[in-house]
Amino acid sequence: MINYNPKDWFTFIFHIHKADTFRKLWPLMLTVSIYSGIIAFLELHFFKLSESSYVKNIGMMHNLLGFVISMLLVFRTNTSYDRWWEGRRLLGSLTNVSRNLSIKLKSLKLDTVDNEYFIYAIPKYAFALKEHLREKLYFGKDSFLIEVDGGKHIPNQVAASISARIYELHSDGKITPEQLIILSGDINQFTDICGGCERIKKTPIPYSYSAFIKKFLFIYVITLPFGWVFSLGYFVVPIVPFILYVLASLELIAEEIEDPFGYDANDLPVDDICNNIEKHIGEILH
Repeated sequence: MINYNPKDWFTFIFHIHKADTFRKLWPLMLTVSIYSGIIAFLELHFFKLSESSYVKNIGMMHNLLGFVISMLLVFRTNTSYDRWWEGRRLLGSLTNVSRNLSIKLKSLKLDTVDNEYFIYAIPKYAFALKEHLREKLYFGKDSFLIEVDGGKHIPNQVAASISARIYELHSDGKITPEQLIILSGDINQFTDICGGCERIKKTPIPYSYSAFIKKFLFIYVITLPFGWVFSLGYFVVPIVPFILYVLASLELIAEEIEDPFGYDANDLPVDDICNNIEKHIGEILH
């Protein structure tokens, strides 16, 4: 995730960051610019269709479709941002649950061995969830305290190990049945958070909807020179690529943030959140 100063307008306007959609779109913008120039040249010097009132009114189609495409892109962007924000809320809940569980365990005054286990196990769940959402295997540093099978659901294995340790403490008489119920509730929240993140990860925007927007954008942009060349002339060469940049950028941004757990510049700071959990759990239980 990019950290930035929202009040620094100069940087936003004149600096092209690697995450800027302009870097991805400039080859297509250049192609559309050349295409628009060819259409303008043929119309103005050979076909001269501007004398026909029917052809001149083709711009009305773009005025009508422009409203439709703007509504589609607004819905697309809002839907993707909702997924991004829900992911952030779930990771915030993961941080809070980890802290709350650690504070409760601290109050139990467990022995050093049990304390060391939870100092390791609770952050490990966060790291395991992170790598699970990124579809990578995670074994973690110093993973001798919890053995995991890389071919299975690793966050579930870590949560099961923590739960088993809590029940073991109850069996040994170190915690009461009431304390067991309270601690089990926090551990259950780990699985709820994992399920919420998986729902975002495994349920992309429907294919037909995404494909339709891309096709709509493409047809809309390549027909713009036909409708505007009569009134703008060769000015369609810079104007049409600019319109492509605006519309296609909204779609690209929506694509990037709809899966917020990856490595893209606008994705959530999952690594920082996991590192903070590890740091805070260590501070609480040490």
